Amino acid sequence: MYARYEVQLGKMLDERQITKRFLAPYLRNTDVQWDGINVNDLPEMDFDDSEQELYALRPGDILMCEGGEIGRCAIWDSDRRCFYQKALHRLRPTTNKDDPRYFVLVMRAAVEAGLFSSRASAATIQHLPAEKLRVVRYPAPPIEEQRAIVDRVSRQTVRLDALVAAKQRLLDLLAEKRKAIIATAVSRGLDPKVKLRDSGVPWLGGLPAHWEIERARWLFRERDVRSTTGEEEMLTVSHLTGVTPRSEKDVNMFEAETNEGYKLCEPGDLVINTLWAWMGAMGIAPVKGIVSPAYNVYEPGPRLAPAYIDALVRLPVFAQEVTRYSKGVWSSRLRLYPEGFFEVYLPVPPQEEQRAIVEHIARETAKLDAVRAATERTIALLRERRSALIAAAVTGQLDVGAAT
Repeated sequence: MYARYEVQLGKMLDERQITKRFLAPYLRNTDVQWDGINVNDLPEMDFDDSEQELYALRPGDILMCEGGEIGRCAIWDSDRRCFYQKALHRLRPTTNKDDPRYFVLVMRAAVEAGLFSSRASAATIQHLPAEKLRVVRYPAPPIEEQRAIVDRVSRQTVRLDALVAAKQRLLDLLAEKRKAIIATAVSRGLDPKVKLRDSGVPWLGGLPAHWEIERARWLFRERDVRSTTGEEEMLTVSHLTGVTPRSEKDVNMFEAETNEGYKLCEPGDLVINTLWAWMGAMGIAPVKGIVSPAYNVYEPGPRLAPAYIDALVRLPVFAQEVTRYSKGVWSSRLRLYPEGFFEVYLPVPPQEEQRAIVEHIARETAKLDAVRAATERTIALLRERRSALIAAAVTGQLDVGAAT
């Protein structure tokens, strides 16, 4: 590496040293991805004359992430005046013996094989210092063969990437269909020919004529019972997954020394994350447990089935509705307190219809989830094939002269 590429770490950002003599855009770690380099809305930093010479980018330079996904890199192919931050290494060829595109393939194979983790320095954030990068050894065939490898891999990965993109579009369509099935069922019922009436509530619109409408205050009562031991199952509340046991999630966050005084909730209770209600962080507790004392717990009355409530409150339009009753100056600081939640109007279908709606949602979403799981497995296999192709190419196991 040392003889074939010049390695230069970027400039450290220090706003105190900005003199505005020469403010110029610079690249960050997140701007460098395998599929290219972001050049939009870049921040600016001050560079003096010597730094302009040292950190200016040239077409053909390779930018590599020093931290984060260590080794992730891309090629700078622009004549635009641009620089880079300390979170990036710049690798500049010192001879005409290398094709930068080939080197990026080698690094991608190395990263996907986990080879850089052993070279990373153990600090608050793992990183790869320049002195370790300079001694990295890699296979370097003649440049003609490098180009042939790049061309062969490019042709095949284009096909694989197109297949992955198609499968990803299918996942997006499945997600949208899932949302539509749930939204239609909980707000219109299962009979497409049912007679509708104007609910008089903007977020509900037209409802089946035989459904009732009621404020939440008449459908729930607040439960504020505290744990005396803090040993019950800890539950988390997310806009993505609703209410789930913390033990089932990979949660890295501050934990209190004791959970005594946390709020108890029973199976079937509605739990709302007071601070993130505007994002839809709420749902029905699947098991008995405890939640943060900053959350609100509501016991449903007999008129609404818990599973129906869970589907209803996790609709994006419901999160928008409760935002109207939340308090706070900024959208990111809105809080939904009980007095606000109790003002919200909810649809109340007949009990037997609620059960039918819940069963319909479970049945139809199970079908979609099976297709989604199969699609995700296919995407994983395609990505494994892509990684294996690159690894074979840069280790001499791929015949670059073979037909594609």
